[in-house]
Amino acid sequence: MRTTTGWQADPSTDALRRTSLQRRDLRPDDVAVRVDYCGVCHSDLHALRAHKNDGDGILVPGHEFTGTVSEVGDAVTDFAPGDLVAVGNIVDSCGTCPMCRADQENFCREFPTLTYGGRDRRDGATTLGGYSREYVVRERFAHHLPSGLDPAGAAPLLCAGITVWEPLQALGVGPGSTVAVAGLGGLGHLAVKLAAALGATTSVISRTPDKAAEARSLGAAGFVVSTDADQMEAVRDRFDVVIDTISAPHDLTSYLRTVAMDGTLSHLGHLGPVTVNATDLLIGRKKLSSAGSGGRPSTAAMLRFCAQHNITADIELLPSSQVNTALERLDHNDVRYRFVLDMSDLD
Repeated sequence: MRTTTGWQADPSTDALRRTSLQRRDLRPDDVAVRVDYCGVCHSDLHALRAHKNDGDGILVPGHEFTGTVSEVGDAVTDFAPGDLVAVGNIVDSCGTCPMCRADQENFCREFPTLTYGGRDRRDGATTLGGYSREYVVRERFAHHLPSGLDPAGAAPLLCAGITVWEPLQALGVGPGSTVAVAGLGGLGHLAVKLAAALGATTSVISRTPDKAAEARSLGAAGFVVSTDADQMEAVRDRFDVVIDTISAPHDLTSYLRTVAMDGTLSHLGHLGPVTVNATDLLIGRKKLSSAGSGGRPSTAAMLRFCAQHNITADIELLPSSQVNTALERLDHNDVRYRFVLDMSDLD
């Protein structure tokens, strides 16, 4: 076993504590990655709360990170020590189901192996995440980080970025498309950047009027205050695609009404139950969809696109020793737009 250092949940408190962690010895198709930067996701908060309630097993969060290859297994052909890499929230899948064969490992019928809190498909060990100085991952689930992308700002692309990239691609967003992004947080700000770079006329729908200048600086051409009935009525039946990134439970009715005929609302932010009036879909032949993460080819394509268009997340970079501060502030939405941890203080 390999020993590294990371931040582990303590179920008796609300805090993570620094501790030694064990990583597996390299298998033939493994790469060892020195984790340089790891994003802090809302999913990490949810996982920590669930762990506190049951306290079962070890939890080390972190599923969007960039780093440097330090060692490779004997059968690895695509990476060498010193390569810059990026790893997202999936580190394995069955590889044989129809979803995996369609390069959508994120929808693996046996459920993909998650970067943390999952089960290793070979030895059954619990996967421990990127809030650590080293991670060992199968070669096929690591991605080359394109040159020119800031590795700290690129880390959130591996979760927030790919989550919004998948529906934008699946729904054919490009020149001539009209897109609205509901919510301007970690997911939403990247959705704006990507939609605008794809050539779509992009707007932001937000309940916070003072975010208008921020939205335009990210590439939005329009801004709609969701609590202003007149503004929402003015964009009724307007948008080909609405990317809903709002993380709290909310009524979809007003957002569906902004979707154009034959358009789609992609519901990404809140993954709990939703209630939809069928009439809101019927009038205009509107569609409701969702998406989550992405397969390996899609993730690689997103990274290439972001490098071509100089797209990274807007981040606040903190030393990993401030991880508990980051999580507390994230819980209060006190971040623009994504926290990223600098893991070098774990040396």
